[in-house]
Amino acid sequence: MAQVTVSLPDDLALQARDAGLLSDAAIRQLLEDAMRRKAGRKLLRLADEIRTAGIPPMSDEAIVAEVKAYRAERRAHPS
Repeated sequence: MAQVTVSLPDDLALQARDAGLLSDAAIRQLLEDAMRRKAGRKLLRLADEIRTAGIPPMSDEAIVAEVKAYRAERRAHPS
């Protein structure tokens, strides 16, 4: 497990500590939430790019087929 040192202004550090945000669990949750939000924003940007490019939407069946093909490829050639 990695250790990270963060420098904060004193007032912010005190507020975060008083709010219970400086525990390992709280910081982990904050970072996980931030990563999910970042991934969501990336997904929305990609959706906009696909829409702008005029790529037609895939059917549910085509999506399922692509996922199955990807999984089969991963099983055949594990990292």
